Amino acid sequence: MKLSPGKLAGLKKVSDQRGVIAAAAMDQRGSLQKSLSKEKGGEVSDAMMEEFKTLVTEVLTPHASAILLDPEWGLPASKRRAKNAGLLLAYEKTGYDKTGPGRLGDLLDLWSVRRLKEAGADCIKILLYYSPLDPKDINEKKHAWVERLGDECRANDIPFFLEFVGYEEGVDEKGFDYARKKPKIVIESMREFSKDRYGVDVLKVEVPVNMKFVEGAKVYAGKSAYSKKEAADLFLKAASVSKKPFIYLSAGVSNAEFTEALELAGESGVKFNGVLCGRATWKDGIPIYAKQGGEAFRQWLQTEGVKNINNVNQRLQAATSWHSIYEVETAA
Repeated sequence: MKLSPGKLAGLKKVSDQRGVIAAAAMDQRGSLQKSLSKEKGGEVSDAMMEEFKTLVTEVLTPHASAILLDPEWGLPASKRRAKNAGLLLAYEKTGYDKTGPGRLGDLLDLWSVRRLKEAGADCIKILLYYSPLDPKDINEKKHAWVERLGDECRANDIPFFLEFVGYEEGVDEKGFDYARKKPKIVIESMREFSKDRYGVDVLKVEVPVNMKFVEGAKVYAGKSAYSKKEAADLFLKAASVSKKPFIYLSAGVSNAEFTEALELAGESGVKFNGVLCGRATWKDGIPIYAKQGGEAFRQWLQTEGVKNINNVNQRLQAATSWHSIYEVETAA
């Protein structure tokens, strides 16, 4: 597979010299507002959202190959990123449509791929709630939506990162019952969106197991959905169905849980191409910012936040370059 010049340039900008994507994520909006408001005990202003994102960007991007931000509150932060860090911008609205089934997403009203590119984006990111177990009519809508986005990114010659998050209506996605179904949901989603018709350049995927239910894991919660060997095999099976580069998302879990998942991926011999890691690096600082303000949060980020991102970066030694997938000369 060959990339067009614009897509190749964009992917290089968000990768390190090895061709691994070591990106931080700070595009949370609704969930971040909710968490800050809960800790603060009151309303969260636009200025606070911008400051939070700017502080994370300033302190963490010297340790990242890129940062993912949103154009709603993240543009001031994007100007404060380290020179080594590329920029991904989110194109979807926060949350999903709760009026009907299927957790359908929507795009930001005032933005297009062209406008995001003009605002400085090196790559475009879309979040899609997706389950291969959903009724066909719901998934056909989602497939058509992703095809349109793929075409829009192609037309503007910019890389398209698709993040898909699995779910099941009426089931706790953090619970044991869902943990048994999660591998199939992740694997079939990766298989589907690897198809060329969607125009996705990088898949941003969940790890295919819930580490809390992996017997023998450090974060093991006492109930087994898979043995360590079964979990390792599931990592390999998920990787085997992807024809595109893929990176892992942290999905709101703790730093300890995410780094253990990356270790297991590495030990299993999975050729993953990096991470886009958000809350596992900075979420424990939310109460600090809400109660003590920006300066205290900066200090927390400079110690704990940097430690968290370095924990993730150490596990990226097991990651492999996307260059070979897209037939890029590594020295280029």
